[in-house]
Amino acid sequence: MIGRNRTALYLRVSTPDQKPDLQYDGLRACAERAGLQIVGDYCDHAVSGRRMGRPQLNALMASVRDREVDCVLVWKFDRFARSTRHLLTALEEFEHHGVRFISVQDQIDTACPWVSA
Repeated sequence: MIGRNRTALYLRVSTPDQKPDLQYDGLRACAERAGLQIVGDYCDHAVSGRRMGRPQLNALMASVRDREVDCVLVWKFDRFARSTRHLLTALEEFEHHGVRFISVQDQIDTACPWVSA
């Protein structure tokens, strides 16, 4: 995994009046600290986490399947996954494709399970 740092950001805000600025700022700072190259960002606006058809999440997962990214960086689990089952399924798919997953606020980095992001 060393040297593979093509990173996709995933963000989500639930209502039209919310702005993803805090998430963007935090994710960019984390990527810079970790030496990750941001190659794309996917932001679902005004979309509930429970909604199955999140277009930007679907696009992100297509990029993962197409091996266009090496790392997925999210602000917090609840911005990414709609349930624990959804999170675990996504993590299994990331592992299958050799994609690192980092959740900044949850301090999870699948590349180094004993070290927080």
